[in-house]
Amino acid sequence: MDIPGSVTHAAQRLVSLYRRTGADVPLGDPLPSHGTEMEGWFWRLSDPADGRVVVALCSANRHPDGDWSTAAVALHPGGVVRSAAIDGVRAHRSRFAVAARAGDDFVEADGKRLAMAIGDSAVDLTFSREFRWPKAFGGGGLASSVPYLNQYWHPYRLGAKATGTVTCGDQHWRFSDATLYCERNWGSGFPRRWWWGQAHDFDGADVSVVFSGGLLEFGPLKREVTGVVVRLEDRVLRITPPAWVSSSCDGRRWRVDARSARYHVELDGSGDGAQPHVLPVPLPAERRNVDTDYEHLAGTLRCTVREWGRTIFDGTTQLAGLEVGSRPG
Repeated sequence: MDIPGSVTHAAQRLVSLYRRTGADVPLGDPLPSHGTEMEGWFWRLSDPADGRVVVALCSANRHPDGDWSTAAVALHPGGVVRSAAIDGVRAHRSRFAVAARAGDDFVEADGKRLAMAIGDSAVDLTFSREFRWPKAFGGGGLASSVPYLNQYWHPYRLGAKATGTVTCGDQHWRFSDATLYCERNWGSGFPRRWWWGQAHDFDGADVSVVFSGGLLEFGPLKREVTGVVVRLEDRVLRITPPAWVSSSCDGRRWRVDARSARYHVELDGSGDGAQPHVLPVPLPAERRNVDTDYEHLAGTLRCTVREWGRTIFDGTTQLAGLEVGSRPG
């Protein structure tokens, strides 16, 4: 009898059942699908030399009549957004791989490549410069291992590289080692309201910063929470509750103040008066998208990081992603 093999199989089974609640075990892999109502993947790349930004997203949404995907591509400059609801999505639970296809619209993504087409837009990118998350708990901190929350979040690439092409109509963009950010979100669906921001173009500094906040729900309990993750070269800072994090984000100004015993991160961003891109939000049970996600692809963000009261980074970018959104109901 293979006792070690049986124990390993039983442990894997328990981890799989635990992940079905939305939570991850410490040192687990958040990238594969958990099997919740909504599993989302997000990519953001930029090229400061040309001032170009590309956002791509897809999800696997559960429905009794068949799972379906929300997919979108947004470009700056140009104000371009292409989105679709694509049937027949497949998202693996043991490894990161998601695919959906309906007619000419499709998505194929894993840890090394993203290929998608929506209408007259197409994305074909390969990724390099692997990033290994260095902490036991995911981007949400201790909340990453709490079962049955309405939403989970994890940034899994903070400053990778993307090479390939993005086209839309007569626009044809080629990227070579553009800076890439990737994240995951999953749960019962998007929160009733949320705010978010990300940037990595700080005049050549090897820095990537992201914050994410929203109305977190656990049964009858509701609370607005915000978390901040900053990568400073090889060092990753994560400040999430129960640490002290305050935020004020109204669609015009994004302000976040996050403090731990050692670090203090201040973020101050604005959309600079420009019109945001409008991105789709899935309503899994209704099998449809709603346009209630407002994101500036090229906002201004200042990031200041202090360690024991001493400033160790202070930079500003004009290519920040800044977002607010809401879910009906």
